[in-house]
This record gives sequence, structure tokens and C-alpha cells, in this order.
Amino acid sequence: MVGRDRSPRRSPSTAEAGRARRKRATSKRDIPRRIQTLPVALSIAGSDSSAGAGIQADLKTFSALGIYGLTAVTCIVAEIPGKVSRIEPVSARIVREQIEVLVRNFPISAIKTGLLCSAAIISAVAEAIREIDKMRGRRIPLVIDPVMIATSGDRLLEPAAIGAYKDELFPLAALITPNLEEAALLLETKIKERRQMGKAAKALANQYRASILLKGGHLQGDDAIDVLFHKGKLREFSAPFVRGVTTHGTGCAYSAAITSGLALGFSLEDAVYRAKKFVTEAIARHFQWGNLHALNHSLGW
Repeated sequence: MVGRDRSPRRSPSTAEAGRARRKRATSKRDIPRRIQTLPVALSIAGSDSSAGAGIQADLKTFSALGIYGLTAVTCIVAEIPGKVSRIEPVSARIVREQIEVLVRNFPISAIKTGLLCSAAIISAVAEAIREIDKMRGRRIPLVIDPVMIATSGDRLLEPAAIGAYKDELFPLAALITPNLEEAALLLETKIKERRQMGKAAKALANQYRASILLKGGHLQGDDAIDVLFHKGKLREFSAPFVRGVTTHGTGCAYSAAITSGLALGFSLEDAVYRAKKFVTEAIARHFQWGNLHALNHSLGW
């Protein structure tokens, strides 16, 4: 006769008992849904493999500032801070298709553009935005960061595309945010002093009938001074120059933060003021791995 196993049964541990109770409780009730609604902004820009610039930087900025970010990718950029290795554009057709499918399904409150790469892509973006404005019966605030020259000095835009910017996209803008080199390229002049910035901003505003934020971070001095020409008036935005940080994507984060402010309903001046503080802190509290630096996009307003 085979005897019974009379060895004592092991009692479940406290931890095991707790897990079992939680499992039973979860199975008996639905997890409560928390539905949230956020303002929506769209970035039309290139993809940066190092995630410090382009759509990656825009998405990080949007998220930190309370915006749900959408993207339409214009090109793939193989780069690290300080060096662009290769740029490969996508087709103008897929750029426009990305924009159109997003517009049909999301309540987009503001749009920004970054690296657009080619005349064909710029034309496709301009056409898509005109259709959006026509469909909605009003202009969605459009912030154009005319990415032509990288922080590293690399030329990022083919010459033929500059004409497409001037003729097709700039007239649709609420705000254009060139740096000094880009403004000099557009005006075919040189901007080397602070006193020249106001005149350059006013000239660009009159030429393209849009507000202009001329970024003066490349000037020598203790402060990084930007000049906004808006509604016929000049206003300066100044912050201490953060030295010793060699990063990229500051213009991307700046324009994305301004776009966030417009999506939240801030005035243009207020959006620029808040964005200036945001990007200054992002530089000052940067990340670092050896000689590589990156902006800290996790900061809020």
C-alpha cells in the first residue's frame, strides 16, 4: 500500500499573499480611465540621430511644456553635436501625406517647421498649410525656423530651396526665427554688431510681412540678445550667455517652445519670453558624456 504524503504544506509568504490579493482585486474591477486633453502642435522637420535637435528635440520640448506633439519627417540626419555626417531627404509626397493625415484627425493648434531640406519639400509644406488654412477658415499660427546653417557651421539647405522659402513659405508665417548667419544670407549682407540686429529684423519683417525673431547668440558678449520685431515694434530678450557648452539644437528647442506657447494661447511676446527662459535653462542644465553635450529638454515653464 502506498502511503500518503504527510509532509506539511508550505504556507505562502507574506509577499506572495500580497501579490495574490492584488491580482484578485485587479481582476474584479476595471482600472479607472483618466481621459486627458492637451493642446496639439505639429513639427515638420528632420530626424536627428543624436536626438538633440530636429523632431526629437521638438517632441521633448512639447512634452515638457504640456503639449501633445505630432511630427512630419522631412529628412534623416546622421549627426552628433558638432558634426553632420549625412542628410538624406524623404520624398515631398510622403511629407505632404504625413501632414494631411494628421490634420484630418487632430485638432492642431500651432505648427513649426525646421529642416526642410529641398525646394520640393518646402513647396509641398507650403501647399499643405495653405489647404489647412482654407479648410479651417483661419490661419493656424506657423513658426518657421529657417534651418539653413547648423550650429556647427554646416550648410544644411540646398541653394534652390532659399527661393522657395522666400516665395512660398515665409508669406504664411506668424513668426520667422533666423539666426544671424541665416538673416545675413536672406538679406545678402553681414550682421556683426548688436545695433545692426534691429535694422535687419525690421527689414526681414517688411520683406516677408511676418514677425521676426532675430537670434543673436553668435555675437560676442556677456549676454545672448535676441530681437523681436512684431506689430511695428522692436523688443529685446536677453539672458546671460552660457559659456563652455558645445551643443546643438538650441534653435529647434527655442522655436518649439514658442510654438508650445502659441498652442497654449499665449501672446507672441509672452511665448517668446517664456521660450527664451526655457532654452537658457536647457543650455545651463545640459547633459554631458565626455566631450559631448546635449540640451536638457525636460524642464517645464
